[in-house]
Amino acid sequence: MSATQNHTNGITIRDNLAGLYSDVYTKEALDAINFLAQFNNERLALMQRRSQRRLNRFDKKEQINFLDPTENIPGTQILVKNARDGKFDGSTIPHDLKRQWIQGTGPAAKPNSPVEKSIRNVAYALLSGADGWMFDGEDALGQVTAMSLDNQRNLKLAIDKAPVFLEAAKNVSLEMNRWAKSFFGHEIIKDWKEQLNFTTKIFRARGLHLDDRHIRDKNHLALSASIVDMALYVTNNYKKLQSENASIVLYLPKIQTAEEAAFWNKMISALEGHLQLKMGTIKVYVLLEQLEATFQIMEIRAALGTHFVGFNTGRWDYINSVSDALAWDKDFINPNIEEIGMTYGYMRNYENRVRCCVNTPDINGNFALWQGGMEPNIPVGSEKGVANSMEKAVAGAIREQQEGASGKWVAHWKMVHIVRPVWEKTGKANQLGRNFPPLSYTQKDAEGLMLLEPAERSIRGARNLLSVALQYGNAFGQGLQAAALKPADFFSNDDILYLMEDMATGEIRMSILWEWLHKKAKLNRDDPGTSIKTGDTFTLKVFNQLMDEEYQKLLDANSRDVYEESKTTTLPIVREIVSRYILDEVKIPWYIDLLNINLNNPNFETAKERIEKYINAYKKDGTRITENLDFES
Repeated sequence: MSATQNHTNGITIRDNLAGLYSDVYTKEALDAINFLAQFNNERLALMQRRSQRRLNRFDKKEQINFLDPTENIPGTQILVKNARDGKFDGSTIPHDLKRQWIQGTGPAAKPNSPVEKSIRNVAYALLSGADGWMFDGEDALGQVTAMSLDNQRNLKLAIDKAPVFLEAAKNVSLEMNRWAKSFFGHEIIKDWKEQLNFTTKIFRARGLHLDDRHIRDKNHLALSASIVDMALYVTNNYKKLQSENASIVLYLPKIQTAEEAAFWNKMISALEGHLQLKMGTIKVYVLLEQLEATFQIMEIRAALGTHFVGFNTGRWDYINSVSDALAWDKDFINPNIEEIGMTYGYMRNYENRVRCCVNTPDINGNFALWQGGMEPNIPVGSEKGVANSMEKAVAGAIREQQEGASGKWVAHWKMVHIVRPVWEKTGKANQLGRNFPPLSYTQKDAEGLMLLEPAERSIRGARNLLSVALQYGNAFGQGLQAAALKPADFFSNDDILYLMEDMATGEIRMSILWEWLHKKAKLNRDDPGTSIKTGDTFTLKVFNQLMDEEYQKLLDANSRDVYEESKTTTLPIVREIVSRYILDEVKIPWYIDLLNINLNNPNFETAKERIEKYINAYKKDGTRITENLDFES
C-alpha cells in the first residue's frame, strides 16, 4: 500500500484516506492530532515500562502490591497518601451523567457497509431508552479496512442530526417498536425525534497499548490510537455537543497504573487548552479492568482530577488481567469461566474496592459514579431460553443495585427496557455517597484481590473456552469485533442463548487455557465423552484432541454460526494464532496483537510468518509488534 503525506506538520496518513474521509480528517481535527502527536514518544515509553514491570514480576515471581504512601503518584505532585485520603480536586457530576441507570455499549459502525446501513447502529443506540451509550472504539469495534473512521463519521453525522441519520432513525424506530409490541405487548418509542435527545453520548477511545492503523507520526512511528480517537471525537463534536448543553464524555480503557492515568490527564488537559475549552470540560469514566489498577484505585481517581466522573467494573477484561498478572504463579489456576461471576473470590473483593473508592469524598466533598458490569444476554432464542436468561439478567442487575452501583451496562438495545426498571423502581438518580468502610491497604487486602475459591474445572469448560476463543478470533477477522456467540455444542439448541462477546471474552478464554496447560491444571469432574476422570491433568494430548474436535465442529457449522467463506480464510489463521498462543511457554500479553497484525490478510502463509515474527520479537526482549504491517511509508 502507498501512503500520502498530509499537509500539516509531517504526519502520514496511508493511501488516500485523507481524501476519502475529509469529513473526519478535517483541518481542525488534523491540527489537534498533530498537536497531540508530541505525546507519542512518552506513550511508547510508558508502554515499555508496563512491559518491563510484567517481565520483572515474572522473573522475580512477585505479586502486585500497593504503592508507597509516602511517595508522589508518578507524573503528578499528588502524594499517594493524600490521594487515598481524598485530598485532591475531583469533579462534580454533570447534569447528563447524574442518572445513568443503563448504559448500552457497542460500535457506531458495521463492517464493509455503506453509511445508510452502517449508521443504523447509532440509531438503535440513541432510540434504545438507555440513559447513556458508550460508542466503542476498541473492544467491540472491528478494525478492518477503515472501520475506525466509519465509526467517527457515523458519530459526527448522528450528533449533527444529518439527514442520512434521521432517515435511518425513522426506519429503525418502526423496527424497534414492532419488536417491542411482540415482546412487551407495547411500543417503546412514542416520538422518535424526541427520543434521540434522551441518551447521553459517550465515546470509548482505544487504549494506550494500541496503535492507529492509518497514521504515522513525523518519526514514521505508528501514532497512538488513543491520541487519534480522542482528537477526532472531541474535535469533530465538541461544538455541537456544547451547543446542546451536552457533556463531552470519554471512557478510558486498559489503564494499569496511576502514572498512565496521569498521562491521560495531561493529554486531555492539553487538548482542552488547544481547543480553548475550560479545564475539566472533558469528563472521563475509567474502565477498571486491570488488576494492577485496582491496587491504585484512589490514585487513578486523583490523577485524573476534575476530569474523572466514575469507574465501570468490567468482568471479562478484569479476569484476564488477573490471570495474566499471575501467569508466573503455578498455584494460581482459574476454574471454568462460567464459575467466575462477580461474587467469586477475587472478583468480589475487586468490586468492593470500587464501591469504597467512589464513595470516598474528595477535598470538596464530591463522590464518583460506579457503573456496574456488562449484561451480555440477548433476548433471542426459545421461549424457555429467553425466560431463563432474562431472569438471570434481572437478578444480576438487582444484586449490583443493592451493592451500590448507580447503573449497569447492556450489550444490546433489546436489553435496555428489560434491565432498566431495576433502577427505575428505586426512584433515585444514583447512589452517590452511600456509606461503605474506608479503603485499607493491608496484606490481607492484597491477597483478597487474588483470591481463588473452589469451583469446577472440566473438559466441558475447556471445550467452551476453546470454541468461543476460535469463533471470536474468526469474527474479528471478518470485521465483527462484537459478535453473538456460544459454544459449538449448543448451535442447534435455542434454549442456550447467544451472548454478545467482544475482545475481552476472547482474551480471557485464551489466558485460562494457557494456565490449564502450562500449570498442569487438575480437572475436578469426570467427562463422559472422554476417559478423563476427576484428578486427571489437562495435558497437551488433551488440548490437541479438543482443538481437533472443536475446530471440526466449526467447519461443519452452517453459515448462521460460521460464515462459509471464513472457513478457508480467517478461520485457519485463527486456529494457528490460538494454537501458538496457548502452546508457547512464554505467555503473550494480548490476543489482540496477533489478530491485529493479520487484519485484512487472508493468506495463511503470510499469517504464519507474522505470528512467528511477533512471538520471536516478544521472546527476545518483550517487544510487541503493534503497527499495521500493511502500512508502507
